[in-house]
Amino acid sequence: MGGFGVCRTGAAALSVLALAGCMSSGEDTAKVAAPKGAVKAVSPQEAKQAKAAAAAKVKANELGQVPVLMYHRVVPKPETSDDRTPAQFRAELERLASEDYVPITAAEYATGKIGIPAGKHPVVLTFDDSSPSQVTLDGMGVPAPDTALGILLDVAAKKPGFRPVATFYVTGDMFGKERPDEQTQIMTWLHEHGFDLGNHTRDHLNLRGKSKEQVNKEIAAGHQVVKGRIPFDPVTLALPYGNQPNTKAWALRGAANGTRYSYGGVFLAGYTPAASPFSTDFDPMGIPRIKSQEKKGDCVKFCSTAWLDWLKAHPDERFTSDGDIRTVAYPKFKAAFGAKRYSAYALSY
Repeated sequence: MGGFGVCRTGAAALSVLALAGCMSSGEDTAKVAAPKGAVKAVSPQEAKQAKAAAAAKVKANELGQVPVLMYHRVVPKPETSDDRTPAQFRAELERLASEDYVPITAAEYATGKIGIPAGKHPVVLTFDDSSPSQVTLDGMGVPAPDTALGILLDVAAKKPGFRPVATFYVTGDMFGKERPDEQTQIMTWLHEHGFDLGNHTRDHLNLRGKSKEQVNKEIAAGHQVVKGRIPFDPVTLALPYGNQPNTKAWALRGAANGTRYSYGGVFLAGYTPAASPFSTDFDPMGIPRIKSQEKKGDCVKFCSTAWLDWLKAHPDERFTSDGDIRTVAYPKFKAAFGAKRYSAYALSY
């Protein structure tokens, strides 16, 4: 390039100015030395190559599987196989932290807003049925230390980088509180501290075999359980018993009694890791979750301990972040599994 007849100072000309200054027509650019400390402009292609190299370094795979863990009560004396003791719950959280998992909400997962550090793996912690053992606030509005919320906050405080977030799937039981002001207090505390509130229907009815009108009515009523207490529309739904209605789409979108719902994802009750939201395997109408339980009985293969063991033994199969929420990074050989709707964000290496 010979030179410029007009001195330009716009952003597009900064790379030229840094190397050669602002020159009049006919000057020889080769005779002008770049100032000391000048920063060479990076082209979009070079920037992408640098991002790809960084993704490769941490073995990013944002088409990998995500464990969505399902909890119910956290109590000292379990009465069902769904119950966890405080010690068991704490141990599982500590394991997740030690294996570089970072909690995200169900809403973040379903909508693809997974912003965690490079090399880390997302995990979704979900709690069904809004039990007092999950969330109880004392007279000063502080979470009780022996509840699931209290334990999660304590583990996060001791494990830097382990986000204290989770999704609580609320029913009409509302954490055992009957007074509207107490219900509002808990919902407000959770919402203001970054926790996600999802719909679990109002009455926890089995939706399988119900008419469209019945399904819409129950889900809309559950949606209003949350929205009626705080100014927030749930982003996801967890189906009672994991049972889908006869037409799966009824759970995703609908309306009844003046309440309209439209969800980013509908969660089941078991029993495998979930597909990446950026993957062709992602089905927003039926997202699997993993029951929290050790390897015994039916859980030898299909509960949390077994699946976390499997993901640890097969690191190439789990979601590993590239650290940039603006890109979807993965090895080139996995390109065929990337959803087309995210192709503009693809970063293969």
